[in-house]
Amino acid sequence: MAIISGNLLIICTIAIDHHLHTPMYFFLMNLAMQDIGSISVIIPKSIANSILNTRQISYSGCVAQVLFFFFFLSSDFSLLTLMAYDRYVAICNPLHYEMVMNKQACIQMLACVWTSGLLHAVLHTSCTFATPFCSNVVNQFFCEIPHLLKLACSDLYLVEIGMVMLSIIIGLGCFTFIIVTYVQIFSAVLRIPSAEGRQKAYSTCIPHLIVISTLLFTGFFAYLRPTSNTPSDQDLVFTVVYSMVPPMLNPVIYSMRNKEIKAAMSKLLGFSQNTSSSFLL
Repeated sequence: MAIISGNLLIICTIAIDHHLHTPMYFFLMNLAMQDIGSISVIIPKSIANSILNTRQISYSGCVAQVLFFFFFLSSDFSLLTLMAYDRYVAICNPLHYEMVMNKQACIQMLACVWTSGLLHAVLHTSCTFATPFCSNVVNQFFCEIPHLLKLACSDLYLVEIGMVMLSIIIGLGCFTFIIVTYVQIFSAVLRIPSAEGRQKAYSTCIPHLIVISTLLFTGFFAYLRPTSNTPSDQDLVFTVVYSMVPPMLNPVIYSMRNKEIKAAMSKLLGFSQNTSSSFLL
């Protein structure tokens, strides 16, 4: 409920306040949508099983969980990479920002993010469920790929292992791009003469870097570490961290460290009439 309410508040705030109709907040609103989507795929079923005192899920339900969770997870990481590029253009090339990050370009970039996430999810789901399973007991609170591969009866699971390794290489490439981007950003920030300007730049960059680092390292550890045949507290902890902590952190760090978001939220929660419902950008 905290994740859903926080991200819904971000979406409503950005959609209603016309001062936030800029590329950065447009991407942030889509990030909030992805966060709601990712937890909506896994948490309701887990809650229902807890209430009904059962651990059952249908085969089709398991396929759907893998497909949609990986779709939102992949899109989330791609969007965070795109947001790093947006901050790079805004801080390092401010005079060209409106030309580079115009409405059409932002929509095309976002379409690529969602499309690539869907293709990535379809490939992983197809490779995972192409192999027969020797057991139907998944030692996790949702259908997670590493634990499903542990149940494989044939060598076909090696195809999905290859896909996971490819995803890790792509992820490391994106992370390297983000690091190089932030080196350029912080170099430019240090040259800003005013302390207020530096503070504003840091307030938009540091939260983004915290979120993507948390998602990347916990996700990689969860997928790279060997899975055990019995339930493990470490498996559960790392799965919870990469699947639930970033969606919970995003509304907090982006609202608490951003004066524009806080001001817009205050107006929204105070039922201010000085708002606009026009489309973003």
